[in-house]
Order: sequence, then structure tokens, then C-alpha cells
Amino acid sequence: MTIAHYIENDLEVQIRSGTVPVKVTIGALAEHYGVSFTPVRTAIDRLVARELLVKESNGRLALTAVPKSGKRLAEPVPPRNWETILSEEILRVSLKGQETYLREEAVAERLQIGRTTLRQVLSRLAGRGLLEHVPRCGWKVHPFREDDMRAYLVVRETLELQALSLAQPHLVRADLERMCESNTTSAADSVPRLDNQLHRYFIERSGNRYIRDFFDSYGGYYAALFDYAALGESVIREMASQHREILSHVLCRRWAKARAALSNHIRAQQPASMRLVAKLMDTADTKR
Repeated sequence: MTIAHYIENDLEVQIRSGTVPVKVTIGALAEHYGVSFTPVRTAIDRLVARELLVKESNGRLALTAVPKSGKRLAEPVPPRNWETILSEEILRVSLKGQETYLREEAVAERLQIGRTTLRQVLSRLAGRGLLEHVPRCGWKVHPFREDDMRAYLVVRETLELQALSLAQPHLVRADLERMCESNTTSAADSVPRLDNQLHRYFIERSGNRYIRDFFDSYGGYYAALFDYAALGESVIREMASQHREILSHVLCRRWAKARAALSNHIRAQQPASMRLVAKLMDTADTKR
């Protein structure tokens, strides 16, 4: 089952049960399922063709008057997320500190995955900077280097501050408020929530394709590293608090303070990153 088929089937169950949890928009559904817009668009097109959704004259989507099912419908089983599975494997290999090649035939046989599907996933991960395709050799996993991370954070700070400056005329207040609300830090919250969207948001709104290309080429590895790690609640709470500070200054158009808060946030990640990587490398060593 593909991601698009899963989304289609899952939405059908929710529509027939009258329990659709989010707005039926491409953006809301993509965020809900944690995927790109492409599989969501495919699922929506199929549901429209099956008359479970309808496109109104203004282009918005609406639910059709489908009779609710009198019995509990079976929820579809999510497909295996090969991108997540393989990115975690690549990170474990990288953290061992040795340059390694992944061979398609061996990986496909071990994971019981088709070669075509595997090649597509590896190509997407290469696009995110997690590995590199070398003809006749395979897919090269670059070893983690502490100096590389330090150098990346230096360039990241410079470019992200520039992105914020360029993005100023293009920021949407509703977007900023939504991102601020999605970072929760109150002690009353049983589990703090961290929303990292503001970084990509500033980059996209900057309109500078060279800044965007840098993060597309080099940011994926470090973003995946943080996603792979199990961040503790105290770290999540601290980072969410820093996000809220940045966004609060931006909302009030205190640009100098917003830049200072963003700079402090990025610099604070270096010692935290190194502690995190040390733990991950220890874990990788135990699994050799």
C-alpha cells in the first residue's frame, strides 16, 4: 500500500464515520499525515472521483453527504515508512565515523523491499543530503565529523539571519501566531511540544533560492539527526521557549531583538548538539 492509498482509505473511514479530525485542505492534511503535498493531492483526487469529496466553485474541498456507517469501520494499516526506516539506518552508519557504501541489492534483500522502491527512497534521501550516489560503487554514507557540524552551524546562523531580514515584508501574521501557539512550554502541559517550522518558513519567505539551496543540500542531514534522537522534555521545552521568543519579537516587529534571539537559539544548539551526538554515537557503538 502506498502513502496515497493509505491516506485515501483512512479519510474514507473518517468521512463515513463523520469524524474527520482536521480541515479538509491539502496543507492541513499534509501536516496531519506528516507527508508532502503530492500523496495528499493524489488521495484527494481519488476521493473526489469517488464522490466522497467535492470541489466547490471557489476551489475549496467539502465533504459530500455520505450516509454514516452503522458499524465500526476497520482502520487501514499504515504502510511502512521506508524513508524514515532508511534514514535512521543511514544515521546509525554515519555515527560510527566510517565512510560506508550501501549496496542496493543487499539492502533490498535484507529489508524485503523492491529495488525500484528502494532506489526512489535513496534518491530522495540523497536529495536531503543524507548520502551520495556514486556510480558503480553504490550509495555513500558520509561519516559524522564534529568539525563539519560546527562549520555548518556557523554558516547556518549567517544565512538564517539573512533569510529573516529578507523575509520581513513577506511574513504573514496568522502564520506566525499559529507557529507560536504550536510551541508549548507551560509547566501545566503534560508534554511540551516543539514546532520547528519557523526556520523553514523564514527561508522560504526570504525568496532567495541560494539560501534555500544551501539548506536543501546540507540541512537535511542535521535535521534528520535531531529527529532521530530522543530529545528529553527539558530540551524540547527550552527550544520551544526560544522559538516563542523569536516569534514574539517578530510579531511585534522588534527586528533587532528577533535577530538576536534567533542567533542565540542557533548558537545554543552547538553544545546541545554535541552532547546529543555523543549519546547517539555511544548507542551506535553498542549496536555494532
